[in-house]
Amino acid sequence: MVEQHATQLDNTFHALSDPTRRAMLRSLSSHERSVGELAAPFQMSLAAASKHIKVLERAGLVRREVKGRTHVCRLDAKPLSEVRDWLHYYERFWGESLDALEALLRADMPSPAPSPRKKGRSR
Repeated sequence: MVEQHATQLDNTFHALSDPTRRAMLRSLSSHERSVGELAAPFQMSLAAASKHIKVLERAGLVRREVKGRTHVCRLDAKPLSEVRDWLHYYERFWGESLDALEALLRADMPSPAPSPRKKGRSR
């Protein structure tokens, strides 16, 4: 089970590693699109777009349905929740580490000297 989970997470990170695939996912977040619609902003062939989509499908991020001669893709964001959970650990780690660093820096800083008041000037 752990190996399957790691493989899924690896596939998701691999899919997200490419800016074209991330842009395709963003595009799919608003509504489903055909392969041609996904390919259009990148001026790529349908075959090239299909290769990107296959990577997204393998990661479980995209579901493809054939409607006549058109392949329609839809976002499935469930694998992104696993990425969020994985990143959450590191968010806590860095938050705690930065809090500890801040405490150390504050402990080493001398207290600021009080500023002298200027005599004879009052407003």
